[in-house]
Amino acid sequence: MNQEDQKRAPIYEALEAFKKKRVVPFDVPGHKRGRGNPELVNLLGEKCVGLDVNSMKPLDNLCHPVSVIREAEQLAAHAFHASDAFLMVGGTTSAVQSMILSVCKAGDKIILPRNVHRSVINALILCGAIPVYVNPEVNNMLGISLGMEYSHVEKAVLENPDAAAIFVNNPTYYGICSDLRSIVRLAHAHGIKVLADEAHGTHLYFGKNLPVSAMEAGADMAAVSMHKSGGSLTQSSLLLINKGVNGDYVRQIINLTQTTSASYLLLSSLDISRRNLALRGEESFVKVVEMAEYARAEINSIGGYYAYGRDLINGTSIFDYDVTKLSVYTLGNGLAGIEVYDLLRDEYDIQIEFGDVANILAYISIGDRIQDIERLVGALADVERLYKKDRTGMHTGGYIAPTVVISPQKAFYSDKVSVPVAESAGKISGEFIMCYPPGIPILAPGEMITEEIVEYIIYTREKGCSMQGTEDPNVEFLKVLTL
Repeated sequence: MNQEDQKRAPIYEALEAFKKKRVVPFDVPGHKRGRGNPELVNLLGEKCVGLDVNSMKPLDNLCHPVSVIREAEQLAAHAFHASDAFLMVGGTTSAVQSMILSVCKAGDKIILPRNVHRSVINALILCGAIPVYVNPEVNNMLGISLGMEYSHVEKAVLENPDAAAIFVNNPTYYGICSDLRSIVRLAHAHGIKVLADEAHGTHLYFGKNLPVSAMEAGADMAAVSMHKSGGSLTQSSLLLINKGVNGDYVRQIINLTQTTSASYLLLSSLDISRRNLALRGEESFVKVVEMAEYARAEINSIGGYYAYGRDLINGTSIFDYDVTKLSVYTLGNGLAGIEVYDLLRDEYDIQIEFGDVANILAYISIGDRIQDIERLVGALADVERLYKKDRTGMHTGGYIAPTVVISPQKAFYSDKVSVPVAESAGKISGEFIMCYPPGIPILAPGEMITEEIVEYIIYTREKGCSMQGTEDPNVEFLKVLTL
């Protein structure tokens, strides 16, 4: 396979050929190319609904691909410099969970930072693996957790030589990268697999002068969100594996939970987006970097904001930084990130990715234009001018290192009672609680609830963060263990 082959999009081509045949459908889906649901056609269009088809011989089957889907996966593997690739239609959540389920069984240890996405801990609940947390350093001003320091990972490996895997964020939601190459060398020297969450790292495979990608660093598996910075439809993703990983077994694991009715809209979007990145990704991400760096400089010139970037790099806890992430510290204006997030949406019709208690993140990617950047910068300047206030009493921290008392799986399936969040300190959490996005749990099942955590939950809830994870939709009560 060579670069010329990347001009192909086998699934897209098969759908185009299928559409020309005017096949009469006596299969599912029941809307029958939209005829049974005209309102859906009005919303999505005839072409889109007409391509919402079922698996059939000409279109292959995602559970056991042998033709066009398999060709698309091989092209993706080549484009991402992987040994093999799997098209995923359950989001990067399904890719992350498939990675963990492929290497961890009940009782196995997995070394990981605590600032992982909820999908990671959900996977531990499913398979019964035991987390060994390498608690990251925290930037106390920004209130964000940093990367995994090599010395801390080495200590965890020496103390847990029987660990099955090391899990690394590459990069974090805020753009911070660990020393992935060194972690891989360390892990492989001890017979340990390395799994990378690259939900926010698709562009690392195509851009210039960006942090190293997981496959280039030698990681064993990587979950890549094509729908985030790669341009495919929401919920479509890739699972990449390197040499030495049994792809046939990984497929079996994927099929434990992935749908047998894969959407061809998602599959074709992965196929087309991979082609676009393979052919034009490098030049596209050069522009993305230029826009992000321009925005960073303009925002920093306003006065009260701090758009951080490569200046954070220290060679250890921040080994590298992904400059496409436009993360902005807002407390200098006396405004929580979530307050700026709400103001931008409600007053300026600008939807950014997320806001926490101290920061916002504007996601810059291949679909952005310089005029959009100018509008964002102008709105931020306006917000500072109109809404700036005294920051006295503002909470500055975000990440609080938890104490794990029992495994996530045991806690999740234990007997629980509901107590008010304000009265939960000293008890063991039986469920998740988090701000979404980014979906990093404040508490996970099996962790000790402290006064500090209770105060943080109440503060973030009052500031307007979108709280999730609890059975109680209002996040006023928390399920705790009856131990």
